[in-house]
Amino acid sequence: MSHFLHHSVMLLAGAALLASCAAGGSRGAGDAAGDAPDADAKAQVPTGQHPQTLELPGAGGGPIRYLLYVPEGYAASEKPWPLVLFLHGAGERGDDLEAVKKHGPPKLVGEGKAFPFICVSPQCPKGGWWDKPEQTAALVALLDHLQKTLDVDADRVVLTGLSMGGFGTWALAMAEPKRFAALAPICGRGDPKKAGLIAHIPAWVFHGAKDPTVPVTFSEAMVEALKKAGGAPKFTVYPEAKHDSWTQTYANPKFWEWLLAQRRGK
Repeated sequence: MSHFLHHSVMLLAGAALLASCAAGGSRGAGDAAGDAPDADAKAQVPTGQHPQTLELPGAGGGPIRYLLYVPEGYAASEKPWPLVLFLHGAGERGDDLEAVKKHGPPKLVGEGKAFPFICVSPQCPKGGWWDKPEQTAALVALLDHLQKTLDVDADRVVLTGLSMGGFGTWALAMAEPKRFAALAPICGRGDPKKAGLIAHIPAWVFHGAKDPTVPVTFSEAMVEALKKAGGAPKFTVYPEAKHDSWTQTYANPKFWEWLLAQRRGK
């Protein structure tokens, strides 16, 4: 048997949940959280980064596959853990989870980086887009499942993504405006008309000034819209960067310090 753990879970109320998500219902993370797992349940959770599968009845696109990273010390800790949801770019879509390790936190974990949080890195199916309703619904179902089965701090669930994942970061936050403690979209695009929904969420936006794929004007528009709605986003533009504005972002310790310092509603 491979050292990778393959875990498949069936959500009994999956169809109803996905219908609710698609209808635009907003759920806070606390609504999804159940009782904290007991010590025996926590001890059964393997540490490290492993492939997982969550069956989504009624989703129309089949199961959602993801990499789950659980830090050393998870079972021994009496405190719940922060959770980072990472959304990859368009080039990593498909059914080969190894592709998700190309960039971002999964890549860093694969290189030996140890993070002080749970990290989930789902894979968008071939031809899909993170900012479309069916993928938003799948991501909500995935977060609900993880917050019910792992010892997650509901006030420290954060969201980040690059390129298409940046698109998805904006879209998922707007669909779930009460859920996240912080947002970090990298070279993404959102809907400025909906910025008021998420102006209360701390955001750090990143983009390359010379990006030929997703123009920096998309991030500029979102930042301005958030400010007009009463938000106070941080905005970093790398003067010489093209599309890859994520490598230096995820390699920056100050980025992770800021992300993990955020609390929902604070």
